[in-house]
Amino acid sequence: MNEKFFDLKKEKQDRMINAALKVFALNGYKHASTDDIVAEAGISKGLLFHYFGSKSGLYTFLHDYSVRFMKLELTTGVSSSEDDYFEIRKQMEAAKMQVLKNYPYMQRFLDRCAAETAEEAVNAIRAERRAIQDVYAVLKNQADRSRFIDNVSYEKLDAMLDYTLTGLLGAHCAGDSFQPESLYEETVSYLDMMKEISYKK
Repeated sequence: MNEKFFDLKKEKQDRMINAALKVFALNGYKHASTDDIVAEAGISKGLLFHYFGSKSGLYTFLHDYSVRFMKLELTTGVSSSEDDYFEIRKQMEAAKMQVLKNYPYMQRFLDRCAAETAEEAVNAIRAERRAIQDVYAVLKNQADRSRFIDNVSYEKLDAMLDYTLTGLLGAHCAGDSFQPESLYEETVSYLDMMKEISYKK
């Protein structure tokens, strides 16, 4: 990756990053078109390849950039002393919301990367493919599981919330006026509801 990319104006950097995040997130690696990316970004294909060399080079850069950006927000946004599972999840979602204000498709891109099967893409990000999932696991492991009622499976509850929150993100991103704050409010309402029925009184 050409380090001169970061010499560009921040607005242009973000326009190129957001265009690529969107196209890869919505289409997956195999069906993501560099033609669509440059059209979305409003740049020439020559400029894209000048900075990133290839589709694979762009994908690798995007993944590395996204992991670093998301990891920083999560590790600074979640209190290391918090042991309430649902409060940890709220803090995680609040951190993601801050990311999505600048990069609306970053979370969906990372989710897509984790499930990617295209060999070229998998090889490009192999070393860091599970990095964000590992961060999530560390943060969630702060939780005091003894607060849950006896017939609640922590693993199933956690998986159910992951599916629910991923679905909410997809639904909120489907329109033309994505509002991270609105997504966060709805997310919190689900977390509060589940806390009410999952914890010992």
